[in-house]
Amino acid sequence: MESVQAIKQRFGIIGNDPKLNRAIEKAIQVAPTDISVLVTGESGVGKESIPKIIHQLSHRKHNKYIAVNCGAIPEGTIDSELFGHEKGSFTGATQTRSGYFEEADGGTIFLDEVGELPLTTQVRLLRVLENGEFLKVGSSKVQKTNVRIVAATNVNMFEAIEKEKFREDLFYRLSTVDIHLPPLRDRQEDIHLLFRKFASDFAIKYKMPTIKLTDEAVIILQNHRWGGNIRQLRNVAEQLSVLEQNRTISADTLKSYLPTAGNNLPAVIKTSKSDSDFSSEREILYKVLFDMKSDLNDLKKLTLELMKNGNTKDVEKNNQGLIQKIYGDDDVDYEDTNDEPELLSIPEQTAHTNEPLNTPQDKYHFAEEIEEEETLSLHDKELELIKKSLERHDGKRKLAAAELGISERTLYRKIKQYDL
Repeated sequence: MESVQAIKQRFGIIGNDPKLNRAIEKAIQVAPTDISVLVTGESGVGKESIPKIIHQLSHRKHNKYIAVNCGAIPEGTIDSELFGHEKGSFTGATQTRSGYFEEADGGTIFLDEVGELPLTTQVRLLRVLENGEFLKVGSSKVQKTNVRIVAATNVNMFEAIEKEKFREDLFYRLSTVDIHLPPLRDRQEDIHLLFRKFASDFAIKYKMPTIKLTDEAVIILQNHRWGGNIRQLRNVAEQLSVLEQNRTISADTLKSYLPTAGNNLPAVIKTSKSDSDFSSEREILYKVLFDMKSDLNDLKKLTLELMKNGNTKDVEKNNQGLIQKIYGDDDVDYEDTNDEPELLSIPEQTAHTNEPLNTPQDKYHFAEEIEEEETLSLHDKELELIKKSLERHDGKRKLAAAELGISERTLYRKIKQYDL
């Protein structure tokens, strides 16, 4: 069995971080078996190196190694890409085609971004993992394959399972062995080593002197968060190698190539709503509905008193507090306001509903009660009051409007509406 150091040299892996070394050790140990492996880690940490190590150290090393980016294949064609299809199985299928699982028989398939697989494809993949069987798209003939599956993802799989975007049974079949690669910010001592390696490679590639960092620049480099991990570090090294005339890079120069937004911000942890949060929202909703019923009952009470009393001024004077509660205006003047609420009557038998909700049944059924009350005709009572008022004042709209507690304009509109 090759040592960790020998494997790092063979596959060009830079770094001495203990977490990195442990990930490589696990890859070396699991390689001779046919156990499925799931490689996890953030985007850009170099997850693609682990399946290569596993394949090259296994008994399958002389057979095919196929890497598939599951996130780059359209959902409509991914089943055909992985499992093949029969001629005429869908529009454009002009001939029979072998999929990756058929082509890699006896070898290794690396499924990168496996968390992006559609649920229907996950079912097919689970069958391959369980018994090595699959069906081509448009075929009823079961085929067998003998492949080693190594998958990788930067998705939080437990969160994906909770949201029903990934099958739990497939996750546990894929992650028989879980190999986690640490982010670059957790490998602080390796950052400068990697940068020097990239700088040397780009100097050879572009035929120019190698760039070097000042001591202050090295500190900046190591303390940067590197959200894009090794891929981002490599890009910065390439930009500096190509664009900078001075081959000694100062701290200020390096800073100009590093994004500043969010470098040192704490990580945002997504949390789901707890039961207490939902309970609190329900209580708020109930309170709003109760307040709405209370306001409606107050309005009915005021309207009923207006209907009985017949004197708008007295009703307004005696119920100022109630009017302000309903309309939220301390200076309502019904004689001068054109857009005031129309306080016309409702049937007397509904006035008794102004009672507090004390029973559990009211908590859930009061909306139904209000709906039943509102089916009584307000239209008829309103029409009757307008007619009586106009008759009493010999058709004088101004006097009738004052008695009804509405503006003359509103009364005119009602007269037209009811064709009086």
